[in-house]
Amino acid sequence: MALRLLYLIALRVFGWIALLARSQASKDVEILALRHQLAVLRRQVAAPRPSWADRAILSALARLLPRHRRHHLFVTPRTLLRWHADLVKRRWTYPKRGPGRPPTRPTIQTLVLRLATENPARGYRRIAGEIAGLGRKVSPATVWAILKKAGLDPAPRRGDPTWAQFLKAQASGILACDFFSVETIALARLYCFAVVEHATRRVHVLGVTANPTADWVAQQACNLMLDLGDRAGHFRFLIRDRDSKFTGLFDEVFKAEGIRVILTAPQAPRMNAIMERWVGSVRRELLDRILIINERHLRKVLTAYEAHFNTHRPHRALNQASPLQALPDPADADIKVIRRDRLGGLLHEYAQVA
Repeated sequence: MALRLLYLIALRVFGWIALLARSQASKDVEILALRHQLAVLRRQVAAPRPSWADRAILSALARLLPRHRRHHLFVTPRTLLRWHADLVKRRWTYPKRGPGRPPTRPTIQTLVLRLATENPARGYRRIAGEIAGLGRKVSPATVWAILKKAGLDPAPRRGDPTWAQFLKAQASGILACDFFSVETIALARLYCFAVVEHATRRVHVLGVTANPTADWVAQQACNLMLDLGDRAGHFRFLIRDRDSKFTGLFDEVFKAEGIRVILTAPQAPRMNAIMERWVGSVRRELLDRILIINERHLRKVLTAYEAHFNTHRPHRALNQASPLQALPDPADADIKVIRRDRLGGLLHEYAQVA
């Protein structure tokens, strides 16, 4: 910046030296022309914005002008004084610390918010103690202020887990079930009953019927317990909605195995999101693309889709593996792939040639 200012000053000096060779008449004419141009510009420009170099040159030249000539500049004497004061402050400004305590480091703030998010049952004092155990001393009042500013309750009243946290923590012991209906060619309505395991995403299509009575639904629950076998003891919860098809007889089948039945809130499909997502998948990938003739046809179609879903279809929750088949080892060489069609080509499955 200093070199640039010296360069501009040198250019101005050489320009002034060149003026010495000109006659006084030509200088007066040029001054009159410049004054008139300046008057025109003043009528058009309300507030000019000079650069720092312009300010320095104008401040230096203003000292050489007579006092009554200084009023013809586009800046007032008060502005010149303010520019000079700014230069003084910039020259003699020392780093100053504001009043109060120094600000908390961003890394500490990030750590506090992380601990509060991952451990909602801990209050601000517990979080301060956890950070002290990591070798960083932070006042509980500082932790309280950080949480309050981020919109989090500093008190441990945040301890009740959300529904999503509960499902994630208890996924290995959760079953979810639901009914969905299918219309046949003859416009007859059939009801399908399915159950999904949250941890593995494995689906059990238990039955298809046109008249889902209480005894029929309870029998499907018994069939599920037989299919699970010894694995039935690993489950602790069953999520279902408040459909009238689910009666007390149905719940007793699961309670006898030590499985607690959890009812979803009315009109809250997200509380049974994994089951609802499977129903959406079977509709998009299969039922919306095929005409169902009768109950036997629907049962056959759903059986084929169940096998495809459990043994081949990739799942993001399982890192693109299927519920009953792990991913193969990565292939180094080029692979050859063949396609197998299910249900007349509605579903495509791909396998590597041995």
